[in-house]
Amino acid sequence: MNKLSFVKMSGSGNDFIMIDNRGGRLDIEPRALAERLCRRRISVGADGLILVEPSSVADFRMRILNADGSEAEMCGNGGRCVARFAEMLGIAGPHMAFETLAGIIRAEVDGSRVKLQTSQPQGIRLHQSIEADGDMHEIHSINTGVPHAVLFCADLEAVPVRTLGRTIRLHPAFQPAGTNVDFVTVLDRHTLAIRTYERGVEDETLACGTGTVASTLVAATLGMVSSPVQVKVRSGETLTVSFTGKGPEYQEVFFEGEVRLVYQGELMAEALK
Repeated sequence: MNKLSFVKMSGSGNDFIMIDNRGGRLDIEPRALAERLCRRRISVGADGLILVEPSSVADFRMRILNADGSEAEMCGNGGRCVARFAEMLGIAGPHMAFETLAGIIRAEVDGSRVKLQTSQPQGIRLHQSIEADGDMHEIHSINTGVPHAVLFCADLEAVPVRTLGRTIRLHPAFQPAGTNVDFVTVLDRHTLAIRTYERGVEDETLACGTGTVASTLVAATLGMVSSPVQVKVRSGETLTVSFTGKGPEYQEVFFEGEVRLVYQGELMAEALK
């Protein structure tokens, strides 16, 4: 492999390997590259790999590949990271638009803080009864660029996120694509706490941007919260979600928070072994 520079970034606990691929420099298939580089402890390690590529309809195109090599339609925290990455490299100005499989996404960068307008939420389905791990669960689903199943619970710490999350992620009701799974506690009219099992990472992550938006919009549709909403994620950080309209017809859906530039480096061939 030719020498390839990269940047490691974190969006509220979701970490990503960022590569500027506008010149088509990769000499390895992106799925294989993501699988190998995202391995923790024996390679760079990350929740996903993000490639910046040329676009004919926006400032650039974002490709997001999960740690298992699967390509996602969209990633909220990844989108915030790529916006800061693009602004840092001069690919786009502080107000930008970029192409994803979920459509055109707009972002605003103000130093380390990034505000992202999400794709139009679709397919809200409330009050689904699903059996998982021997119990019946009330689940609400929505697509905020990628599919999410939302469950409300009284004690977030007691939820078996890895086991129950994986069962629901693979449940026949959400096939063939599967779903991300968000466990949510309502703290007050403007505050939620959330834990997420992420499809593609196949584990609980410290944050999930599209899950933050999904949980907020489902809670708003059920009359539990009002805009703006502060969402406490597993990393300890807080994301802010704002929106106009009423469910299921929401408009102007934004979420924002800090993006951390962790380090930049050059990949060695042994990272791909």
